[in-house]
Amino acid sequence: MLLRSPHIRPRGVSGAALSVLAVCATLAALLLGVGAPQAAAASSLPCDIYAAAGTPCVAAHSLVRALYSSYNGPLYQVQRASDGATRNIGLPAAGGYANAAAQDSFCSGTTCIITKIYDQSSRHNDLTIEGAGGAGAADVGAPADALPVTVGGHQVYGLEISAGMGYRDDSTSGIATDGGAEGMYMVTSGTHVNNRCCFDYGNAETNNKDTGNGHMDAINFGTECWFSPCYGQGPWVQADLENGLFQSDAGHSKNTSDTGTGPLPFVTALLKNNGQNHFALKWGNAQSGGLTTTYSGGEPTTSGYSPMHQEGAIVLGTGGDNSNGSIGSFFEGVMTSGIPTDAADNAVQADIVSVGYGGATGSTGTLGPGSEISLRATTSCCTGDYVRHQNNAGVVSAITSGSSSLDKNDATWIVRRGLADSSCVSFESRNYPGDYLRHSDFRLYREPMDGTALFRSDATFCPQTGKSGTGTSFASYNYPTRYLRHYNHNLYIASDGGSNDFDSGNSWTADVSWAVSSPWAP
Repeated sequence: MLLRSPHIRPRGVSGAALSVLAVCATLAALLLGVGAPQAAAASSLPCDIYAAAGTPCVAAHSLVRALYSSYNGPLYQVQRASDGATRNIGLPAAGGYANAAAQDSFCSGTTCIITKIYDQSSRHNDLTIEGAGGAGAADVGAPADALPVTVGGHQVYGLEISAGMGYRDDSTSGIATDGGAEGMYMVTSGTHVNNRCCFDYGNAETNNKDTGNGHMDAINFGTECWFSPCYGQGPWVQADLENGLFQSDAGHSKNTSDTGTGPLPFVTALLKNNGQNHFALKWGNAQSGGLTTTYSGGEPTTSGYSPMHQEGAIVLGTGGDNSNGSIGSFFEGVMTSGIPTDAADNAVQADIVSVGYGGATGSTGTLGPGSEISLRATTSCCTGDYVRHQNNAGVVSAITSGSSSLDKNDATWIVRRGLADSSCVSFESRNYPGDYLRHSDFRLYREPMDGTALFRSDATFCPQTGKSGTGTSFASYNYPTRYLRHYNHNLYIASDGGSNDFDSGNSWTADVSWAVSSPWAP
């Protein structure tokens, strides 16, 4: 039986026994080729599943939910800028979802960063902001409100990493060392990635430096192709085993069908390594379907990887030597003692899918926080045009019932409390979690929230009665005489008259007036 520290309610024997029975039923169903029952997935969470399969979690990190059905402790800690005070964000009930309302209340009127991510296992392998390493200066904490998301029907927050952010624990318990076997997964996003080193989660060096081949064993996710050839555009699930991001024993991809996950908003990324002569990589859509194995075979043929030489630290968001130029998203992840069975991996993926990452918020068509909307132009020429993103730029284009799913998703936004002022609003992309509509040099773009004061201001708009007498106009928070406007199918913040073409007074009042409508995306 696993116990947490005294300030967390221990898991009772009877609860553990019930969890084991439910997990066994789930595994049996999978082995028989039958889909896992929804009830079993709901009552048996990832670490229950892995424990029942004989490979218990030795680290379990999540900002969004419990990873044990009986866990009732803190998920993460936030620190607010106004006075430096901290608060743990936990669960309203055991086995549930993060109490994001507690964060919203604590951080109201100021900003917060995430300072600690708690390990839900009995090992206490908590992650704190990473210090300096061989390849990077000390990191900073991620903004606590950058990645709002719906999980299990609840409004919660994920972790959005920008360059220079990262978390680590260099003094751990139970993590594999010196060729020990382990497995790990994380739920991340295929829409917030880059080709810089290294968005990792997993086993790393204890001194924050590169100590040689085989001294890491971590999942990497991004578009960096370390060993050519890589196929497609990525992002790819790779193994950071130190001094290389490996897609096979040769380093480069041997799998021409592994072209990456593409821009899926939620991805399950999985790595298993016996520490001696075999590792495997898998990925899945965290919203539907099963897992795909992209590699299963020998350790890298270069010296130092067979056997492995893991040191047992845990890293999140950077490379083992704190190479911290990467970006990425993190919602949950675990590390296990021993290699989980494929059946256990499949059961965990079924549970992740059952959670409903990125589901509907439950509110539509208003400017209330959490409401999903589309913004329709009201100018007589363009009443079928909607605000959307396209190739990162903000534009308006015609959307109809016959439009593609991609177009409908691109034209759907989630209303969030204004990032710079909670009395105003910000617009989060429906299909690019953590990306917001913001202006730069007066043009509108879809970009990931980086936590800076400038981004917060650029992505905040204050609603007013429509300047044309209908609909709603949105004043720029940091340029209050400029309003969200469409001009020649592009989006700007525009004044009524000025030296720029998009400031033209012609039809200005209509162009800055918008109808807030129900979302095009379901």
